[in-house]
Amino acid sequence: MRQLGYMCNMEIYSAEGKKLEDTVLSLLDRNLDQNHHIYQDSFYNGVRLAQTFLDRNVSVCGTVRANRGIPRDPEGEGKRLNKVQSLFWRKGDVMVPVWKDKRLVEMISMIYDATIVNTGRKDRKTSMEIKKSNAVVQYSKFMKGIYRVDQYLSYHSVQGNL
Repeated sequence: MRQLGYMCNMEIYSAEGKKLEDTVLSLLDRNLDQNHHIYQDSFYNGVRLAQTFLDRNVSVCGTVRANRGIPRDPEGEGKRLNKVQSLFWRKGDVMVPVWKDKRLVEMISMIYDATIVNTGRKDRKTSMEIKKSNAVVQYSKFMKGIYRVDQYLSYHSVQGNL
């Protein structure tokens, strides 16, 4: 099956004059209040922005950086997870699943629950079925096109003063 990716809006973020959250909201302005699902990577994602999207009838799924408002892990539970184990925190409709593969994968999801699913692939070393968080599987599925756009954009540099 061939998958296509497209980019519907773009703004170069220069970190001057406009907050990142304001930039993201202005890019998505015409899609707010329409019950859309947004998939975004850790550069743009955060608990506060997810809550803002929720208030505007938009659901989010994506990776998140530890310094973007996710709950602290006072017990250090995330670091003690074994491979393919998971845990999650929830604040209202905003869920933060943490899943361990080779490293911790922290996500925000208002679309998927904390279910672990079979991926249909097997580990080469153990021949055991590979299991992942459903949020991770769906995020990877829907972000393929965006990563392709990023790849295409990397071939063209922007030069000069903007």
